Amino acid sequence: MSIPVAKQYILDFEQMGLGMFIHWGLYSQLGRGEWVFNLEHYNMDEYKKLADTFTAEDFDAEKIVRTAKEAGFKYITFTTRHHEGFSLYDTCGLSDFDAVHTPAGRDLIREFVDACNKYGLMPMFYHTTLDWYNKDFNEKFDEYLEYLRKSVEILCKNYGKIGGLWFDGNWSKPDSDWKVDELYATIRKYQPEAMIINNTGLSDRGKIGNPEIDSVTFEQGIPTPMNREGMSKYVSAEMCHTLNEHWGIGYDDLCYKSPTELIKSLCDCRKVGANYLLNIGPEAQGKINNYQKELLGLLGRWMELFGEAIYNGRPCGVNGIGKNFALKSVDGENLYFFVYDLATRGDGNVTVGRKYRGVYAFGGVSEEITSIKWMDNNEELPFVQGQDMLAVNLTGHPYGTSYPVRVAKATIK
Repeated sequence: MSIPVAKQYILDFEQMGLGMFIHWGLYSQLGRGEWVFNLEHYNMDEYKKLADTFTAEDFDAEKIVRTAKEAGFKYITFTTRHHEGFSLYDTCGLSDFDAVHTPAGRDLIREFVDACNKYGLMPMFYHTTLDWYNKDFNEKFDEYLEYLRKSVEILCKNYGKIGGLWFDGNWSKPDSDWKVDELYATIRKYQPEAMIINNTGLSDRGKIGNPEIDSVTFEQGIPTPMNREGMSKYVSAEMCHTLNEHWGIGYDDLCYKSPTELIKSLCDCRKVGANYLLNIGPEAQGKINNYQKELLGLLGRWMELFGEAIYNGRPCGVNGIGKNFALKSVDGENLYFFVYDLATRGDGNVTVGRKYRGVYAFGGVSEEITSIKWMDNNEELPFVQGQDMLAVNLTGHPYGTSYPVRVAKATIK
């Protein structure tokens, strides 16, 4: 069986590698996560009063986009409307439960898109399909679906070229007819090359749905390799991940991931050709707290050194011991060897841990290699090759340096 030919916009999305997710809404004022309305059984009449104190005075789209760009992100997926039903965009009369009808008085998605366009990042729109605010969701579902379709039409018509739409919520009514064909046809009418992604949730990671879907999702779980043989369409894969244990800001959630976890998760995704969509949760009025910014900054320092391998590498079947692996460049001229938990050079009494450095073996290397160098310092690495195997002497990190994953670049003859 053959692998279907991929559409160029899907390949372009795959090559981006690293995306930022942003969850921000009225729930951010409460600071207890994006599901606080549902899990704490709020009355909607009381909850919607949060719109009266939503000023967005700290929201600076350009600053957020610059932070993303400096950290190596290539696209940003922003919650235009989450399950609470509040829209950060101008709904053009469909509803008054949106940002332009609050003290903010602004179309915040317009500002986001303009900033992305200015700094060269691709804007993508998260949009809920589940809605706790709109009573038609439970009482007149067909009418609700038309409201949803018209909402998405606004996003497709009013903001220029967008990278895609990321839907979430169909799992709330698994036996209902969501009329997705009509919804997706609306997108294709205005944005023929927009990625269409529908989150399949925690229970159906990697599930392929409607033929218009362009990428499968792996929410909070490392993607599995995609077997595209016999598929009717080439689809990409994406794993979305929180910085701590909430998507929306949780002021008392101190379980932040370490830079090591973030870097390894990114590499785990790229090993199977999936994108890594890493979430941040702005504070009540749109500010990114310092800890999140510092984490992104450390990720960015790693991307400065090894980002070429993340963007330009593709799975090629080369694997080493443990989690080590290699990717091949798009042009076929290089291999990128990803090495996890490499030791630091130095006296054993002062270097921490039991990490290894020395000779590493990789299988599946069929091309002749002419040189291998560390990407961070250009140091040449000795190697021997034969019978689809390659053994390379991977010197440890220089003392004072340690990367969770270090990448060496090989030149193919």
